[in-house]
Amino acid sequence: MPRILFIAAHRPNRSPSQRFRFEQYFSFLKENGFDYHLSYLISEKNDQLFYKPGSFHAKLYIFLRSALKRQMDVWHASDYDIVFIQREAFMTGSTFFARQIRKKKVKFVYDFDDAIWHLDVSDANKKLGWLKSPGKTVKLISMADLVIAGNNYLADYAKHHNENVVIIPTTIDTNYHRKINFSATNKNKVCIGWTGSITTIKHFEHAVSFLKKIKEKYQDKIEIKVIGDPNYFNESIDVKGIEWNSETEIEELSKIDIGIMPLPDDEWTKGKCGLKGLSYMAMEIPAIMSPVGVNTDIIEDGINGFLAVSENEWIEKLSLLIESPELREKIGKEARKSVIEKYSVESQKQRYLDCFNALLKRT
Repeated sequence: MPRILFIAAHRPNRSPSQRFRFEQYFSFLKENGFDYHLSYLISEKNDQLFYKPGSFHAKLYIFLRSALKRQMDVWHASDYDIVFIQREAFMTGSTFFARQIRKKKVKFVYDFDDAIWHLDVSDANKKLGWLKSPGKTVKLISMADLVIAGNNYLADYAKHHNENVVIIPTTIDTNYHRKINFSATNKNKVCIGWTGSITTIKHFEHAVSFLKKIKEKYQDKIEIKVIGDPNYFNESIDVKGIEWNSETEIEELSKIDIGIMPLPDDEWTKGKCGLKGLSYMAMEIPAIMSPVGVNTDIIEDGINGFLAVSENEWIEKLSLLIESPELREKIGKEARKSVIEKYSVESQKQRYLDCFNALLKRT
């Protein structure tokens, strides 16, 4: 039975990048004769400390413990047929552990879903940003036997450094992501929702100006929900963020009538794989997204969602959806259909499996 060692930063079901890139294929791999193990660095206990400002000594402890963990991965790498590194093996600019693994007689897969050759550090860890080295991405791509990129933009970059590149989009488990129908409770209001994390809440800020005007226009007919950063508060639009929770995720998403994905247009966001929008769409929630990167491939404007650039466009398209439940339903159904056809686990799982089987056959 071939064995795969998955190397990533977080425990299972913690990181959207891991969850929607490879974790949801685990059972399918098992069913098709593969064994696997996930080696992660940041435990649940250390999670809050790592993303909390300050706590230098605690982060130093996490750093040293992580280095030991990765050294153990190096020692055990030969027990596996494939080592799969998602984004990076270690949280600094060093490629030391990846290079040591590369020396073993094992196939090396590198997977990435962001333009991580550009530096993007969370606010909580800005003081430690000097430890990062965006240039390590090129080195990891170059040493891989296979590179899996989340979209064309990322693949084009990778192909400059490695000829063995495939595109597998970030995918949604559409059997799990299904909208729950609530009773008419509070349905006199239309809920505009955003879901993300403490590292991406800055993107929600791009929506505040037009959401203020929507609030002024529709008053108590709308409410705004932010899922993912419990510390976020914006008095001007009367929003207090709530924490993401795996047990209530589908319930909270189901309360959203319109999902938004505002983004700045820069080199970092061009590498985004559209996960936020896809999660809305899978739930039959009509989405409005900035036409940045892969979003223009996902959305057919006015058919399975909307694209908006200017503030006036955002207000216009939000207004259309707020005022028409029928349009929300129509767009939502087309959105889910699009995800099932192109961006679901079901649509990509065989390609995923074929990549590993083909890699094992290569000499």
